[in-house]
Amino acid sequence: MTYVPSNITSTLDVDKKAKGLIFDLDGTLVDTMNLHLAAWKEVGRQNGFEYPEELFYRLAGIPTGKIVPIVNAQLGLALDVDATTRAKEEAFLRNLHLTKPLEPVVMLAKKYAGKMPMAIGTGNTRTLTERILEASGLADFFSVIVTADDVEHHKPHPETFLRCAKLLNVPPELCQVFEDGEQGLEAARRAGMIATDVRPYVVKKV
Repeated sequence: MTYVPSNITSTLDVDKKAKGLIFDLDGTLVDTMNLHLAAWKEVGRQNGFEYPEELFYRLAGIPTGKIVPIVNAQLGLALDVDATTRAKEEAFLRNLHLTKPLEPVVMLAKKYAGKMPMAIGTGNTRTLTERILEASGLADFFSVIVTADDVEHHKPHPETFLRCAKLLNVPPELCQVFEDGEQGLEAARRAGMIATDVRPYVVKKV
């Protein structure tokens, strides 16, 4: 996918109003989106279908268990939710060693670690989140981690980020969210937070 930014600064930074920082994980702090897509492609091959890349990016940020019914409806399939979720996450974990940090965002997190309260707000399960943070060496930077297991409503619903703000003890309007997915950016806006799209900083522009 190609993203062409407009009216952005050359360096990713914190808004002057922000008192708390909330980061998405996949595609924001760590370069795992290609691994997630490869995992879905593997599941597709095992089940005789092709997972459309456009659909994958459109659903970025939504938990796998919620994606399976959407895939079933979109592609006319009858995949078992639990079995498919397990297969996809197992395929992802087999390649977890290939995870790389997205330096512009990681550098920002390191810059403000210990200076501002910071949280992770992700659509991954807690187990998967902890494995990714451990593999990428980021586990110690965040005092709050909110995963798909911790909320009833997932992105684009604002519950994930609102829970982060509550646990950080920072008013939502003073929280800045760093996201790469449309679902997550919409969730941040619905939460009344400062929504920052990191894609122009981490994706090559043409």
